[in-house]
Amino acid sequence: MDIFSLFALCGGLAFFLYGMTTMSKSLEKMAGGRLERLLKKMTSNPIKGLLLGAGITIAIQSSSAVTVMLVGMVNSGVMDLGQTIGVIMGSNVGTTLTAWILALTGIESESFLLNLMKPENFSPLFALVGILLIMASKRQRRRDVGRILIGFAILMAGMDMMKNAVSPLADLPGFSDLLTAFNNPILGVLVGAVFTAVIQSSAASVGILQALALTGSLSYGMAIPIIMGQNIGTCVTALISSIGVSRGAKRVSVIHVSFNVIGTTAGLLLFYGGDLIFHFGFMDYAIGAGGIALCHTIFNIFTTILLLPFSRQLEALARKAVKEEDKSMEFAFLDPLLLRTPGAAVSECVSMTNDMAALAQECILASLKQLHTYSAEGEGKILDGESKLDLYEDRLSGYLVQISQHGLSMEDIHTVSRLLHAINDFERIGDHALNIQESARELKEKGITFSASAAAELKVLQDALEEALHLAVSSFQADDPISARAVEPLEETIDQLTDEIRARHVHRLQNGECTIQLGFVLNDLLTNLERVSDHCSNIAVCVIEEREDRSDRHAYLHDMKEATEFSATLKQDMNKYKLP
Repeated sequence: MDIFSLFALCGGLAFFLYGMTTMSKSLEKMAGGRLERLLKKMTSNPIKGLLLGAGITIAIQSSSAVTVMLVGMVNSGVMDLGQTIGVIMGSNVGTTLTAWILALTGIESESFLLNLMKPENFSPLFALVGILLIMASKRQRRRDVGRILIGFAILMAGMDMMKNAVSPLADLPGFSDLLTAFNNPILGVLVGAVFTAVIQSSAASVGILQALALTGSLSYGMAIPIIMGQNIGTCVTALISSIGVSRGAKRVSVIHVSFNVIGTTAGLLLFYGGDLIFHFGFMDYAIGAGGIALCHTIFNIFTTILLLPFSRQLEALARKAVKEEDKSMEFAFLDPLLLRTPGAAVSECVSMTNDMAALAQECILASLKQLHTYSAEGEGKILDGESKLDLYEDRLSGYLVQISQHGLSMEDIHTVSRLLHAINDFERIGDHALNIQESARELKEKGITFSASAAAELKVLQDALEEALHLAVSSFQADDPISARAVEPLEETIDQLTDEIRARHVHRLQNGECTIQLGFVLNDLLTNLERVSDHCSNIAVCVIEEREDRSDRHAYLHDMKEATEFSATLKQDMNKYKLP
C-alpha cells in the first residue's frame, strides 16, 4: 500500500460521508415535521419509543439526526426526558440497516441476479435516475428523491473506493501482525470509539471496518471489540449537540452516553467471560462484511434488551448527573439547535402558532366580556395576553426567517409562508383586544352605559364576530380550507352590521337618545370589532392559499364574492345575525 492508496482511502471516506449526509438530509427534508409529530405522540412508553426510534432512524438513515432532534425537543419542553429513552435505544437498532446494505458488497457469485444485488452494480443506475429527476423535474419532491438516489450512489462509490484502497493491505508484510493487536478487547474498544468520534459517523466507521474485512485479514476476535467501541464513539454527536442547551436537554446526552457505555461494558464482560468458559471457536475465523453487520446488529439488540427494563434507572442516573433544575424559559423551544432538523423546527413553529391563535381568541373574548362585566382581574389577563402575543410575534417571525434559509420541502415552504402571514394577524388581534378593553374601562370609569337598543345591536355584532373568530382560529389550527371559506361571508356580514349600527347611532343622536360621549366609545368599539373581522378574513385566506396555491389574495377574494355559493352563505348569515 502506497501513499496514493492512502489518498484513495481518504477520498473514499469523504465520498461515503458526503453521500450519507446528502441522503439523510434529503430523506429528512421529505419527511418534513411528520417525524417530530410522531415522536411527540407515540412515546408514551419505552416500547413504543423504541419501535419509533428504530423506524425513524431507518427512514432517515441517521441516528445522529434523531439524537439532535431529541435534544432540541427536550430543550423546547415539548418532550419529557423519559420519552427519549426508548427512542435512543431504537435509533441504535435502526442504524444497523446501513451495515447490512454495505454487506451486499461482499456478494461473490456468477449469478446475474445475485450480482445485480451488489450496490456497486445497481448504484450507477440510481445515480442516472437521480440526476434525471433533478434536471428534468420541476416538482421539489421528485428532486428530493433524485438527491436521495444520488446520495446513495455517492455513498456506495465511496465504499468501493475504500475497499479498493485497503485491498493491497492483505499482501503487506506485517499487516496481519498489526491487526492482532486488536485481539486485546480494551484496545479494540478504544480504537473503535476514537475513530468513530473523529469522523462522527458510526455508519462510516462500520463501512471502513467492512472494507478491511474484505481483505480476509480480520477475525471475529479483532472486529467484535471495535464494533462495541463504535457505539461509544457515536455519542460524540449527542455531547456536541448538548452544548449551550438546558439542563434537561443535557440529560438526553447523559442517557445516550450511559446507555452505550453500560451496554458496551456489559457486552464485553459477558462475551469475553463466556469465551473464557466456553472457548468460542469462531474467534479466529475470518470475518466478512456480512459478519460485521450481523455482529453489529446482535450487539445493539442485546444492549437494548438488556437495558430496556432499566429505563427508569437510566433516567434517574441522568437526573443525578445533572442535578440543578432550570428556571422556566419562555419560548425555549425556539432553539437554534432545531434548525439542524428544519422539518422539526417548522412543526414546532406550527404548534406554537396554534397556541398563539388560541391566546388571541381568548384575549378578544375576555375583552368583550369586560364590556358587560368589568373586572380588574380580566384587565390583567388581557394585558398579560397582549404582551405574550407581542413576544410570540417577535420570536416566531425571526425564527421562521431563519428556517426559510435552510433546505425545506415544498410543503414546509408553504407552511412557513402561511405562518409568517398569520402571526401578524394574531398579534394585531391582541392589539384590538387591548383597545376594546380600554373602551370598557372608559365606560366603567365614567359610569356611562349604552342604551338598551345600542346594547342589543352590539350583542348581535359580538355574536357574529365570535363565530368568525372561532372559524378562523379552528380552520387555521386544523389547516382546514373548507371551514376557512365560511369566514369571508361572515366578515362581509360584520361589515354590513357595522355600517347599519353606525347609521342607527346617528339617528339616535339626532333624536337625543344618545350622547356624543357614548358615540365616541361606540365608534371606537365598532372600528376595533370590524378590524378583528378583517384579520379573521386574512387568516382564513392564508389557509386557503396554502392548500390551493393561490398567490393573488385580491383576485381570490374577488372570485369568491362573485361565486353563487358566497351569495347564498352571506344571505344565511345576514338572516342569522339580524339587528333587532
